Amino acid sequence: MVDVLDNKRAATRFRILVQIAERQPAVSQGEIAEEVGVTSQAVSEYIRELVDDGLVEKEGRSRYRVTREGVDWLFRAADDVRRFADHVTGDVLGAMSEDAYIAAEDIEEGETVSLFVEDGLLHAEPGSEGPATGIATTDAEAGTDVGVTSFEGVMDLEPGSVTVLQVPSVRTGGSRAIDDEIVTDACGDADQVVATGIEAIVACRQADIEPAVTFAVGEVAADAAEHGLAVTVVATTHAVGRVTDALRDADVSYEVLEG
Repeated sequence: MVDVLDNKRAATRFRILVQIAERQPAVSQGEIAEEVGVTSQAVSEYIRELVDDGLVEKEGRSRYRVTREGVDWLFRAADDVRRFADHVTGDVLGAMSEDAYIAAEDIEEGETVSLFVEDGLLHAEPGSEGPATGIATTDAEAGTDVGVTSFEGVMDLEPGSVTVLQVPSVRTGGSRAIDDEIVTDACGDADQVVATGIEAIVACRQADIEPAVTFAVGEVAADAAEHGLAVTVVATTHAVGRVTDALRDADVSYEVLEG
């Protein structure tokens, strides 16, 4: 394992090899020294060691190239740095961060709380029985927001689903060409209904359904599904592509229904 964070020399060696890789084959030791914060003489010594170790090859005066072995070493070193950064951001800072939750019951500051998702929103309740827990950083009455930190565990969250119902464009009949019952059936079991396109919005209203959102519905549907909600998108035919593009970009599965 290559641990470039073990000491200053290993870290400097890593940075100089990265600089050579960026600048090769014409390498200015003075520019590297300025970038890394060491003397030109020190850079020269490091490069000589890198050549001796087979990580860099010299092609001529001030011309160097990272070898295959050097590239492999950089990849291993970069993986070490990445793992350490993930540990800092995920384990250390993640536990220290503070997020807002909805208090399901009255909560006191410093109390251990169980965390869960309901209707796509983060909730907290007193106790430590759940798979994910935290510590309340504020007092909160039921139904109000409460700060939570020191997270442990993982919340159970089943991914939601997205159904896209196509409504014909006005040129081919628009909202008049789709039965209200079809719209009602498609939206009946949804936690959230969104619509895009005038024909689609009118079709929803004719079925006594008021869409929660009528703009950026693909992104909204994807976000809602990622929070465990079942979403129906009612979309005019020409807008379906924009919706499904957003869902695919978010890696959210969906079903398209013909109106």
